[in-house]
Amino acid sequence: MPEYPDVTVYLESLAPRILGQPLEGVRVRGPSLVRTAEPPLREATGKRVTALRRQGKRLVLVLEDGLFLVLHLMIAGRLHWKPRGAPVPGRIGLAAFDFPGGTLVLTEASPRKRAQLWLLRGEEAVAALDRGGIDPMVATPEAFAAALRRENHTLKRALTDPRLFSGIGNAYSDEILHAARLSPVALTQRLDDDEVRRLHASTVDVLRAWTDRLRKETGSGFPEKVTAFREGMAVHGRYRQPCPDCGSPVQRIVHADNETNYCPTCQTGGRLLADRSLSRLLKEDWPRSLEELEETRAATRSRMQGHGPG
Repeated sequence: MPEYPDVTVYLESLAPRILGQPLEGVRVRGPSLVRTAEPPLREATGKRVTALRRQGKRLVLVLEDGLFLVLHLMIAGRLHWKPRGAPVPGRIGLAAFDFPGGTLVLTEASPRKRAQLWLLRGEEAVAALDRGGIDPMVATPEAFAAALRRENHTLKRALTDPRLFSGIGNAYSDEILHAARLSPVALTQRLDDDEVRRLHASTVDVLRAWTDRLRKETGSGFPEKVTAFREGMAVHGRYRQPCPDCGSPVQRIVHADNETNYCPTCQTGGRLLADRSLSRLLKEDWPRSLEELEETRAATRSRMQGHGPG
């Protein structure tokens, strides 16, 4: 899912292309994309884009006459800048937004179409979509601490909760927690003041560094390689690869569609966090450390080789 760095660079890349330009038309192919019926989408036609802004992980196009186009890309939605009048791709295309200088195409490379588009009238309607999380990039350390400790959740859950923090998702939360040297399952209300300060600083540093990196990669072009798995990430998407700081193999916790990656040496004092499906299977045999994990894998390999063809 595009998060704070990705959405920020999307908006910055759109600004010179559509700011001040009229929206000439919207062509929608995805039947579940549009989440509002009033005002009708056709009312946006001909309206100039007067501003661009971010609301959490949503992109907001501010139009003339108090109208707002709000787009949430969800997990697999992506934007592409194409020549004017470009077609909406057949299998993955959801919509096209036509401007004088080009066409913004929305795609979603997933059979489960989750991207969402709203046309809203008035600031109050836009505010009603806001989940209420604070912007970690501008929040004071005190405001950050208050949001973090409002409820007693694991750090992973708290960082990705849009009611608490705006714009942080699965990928960058892994990177933030690794930089802060904190366990993803540590409870928010049990952190001491130094740990909270460290988490706040790491949040700002990681999001700023990745935003700057994506800006540099994009240059004057348009971001076409938006992904949750990027070269240079410390732990996210790097299961069993060496941690760049200590060399220990990165581990993971898998739950539903989400995967949490972490370094046991840097973040959990060498302790392995129980993956729900595997720990239920192994029960008391679940390894508690990297050493036990390697012993378990070695024993498994030995048994498999012993049962190979004779």
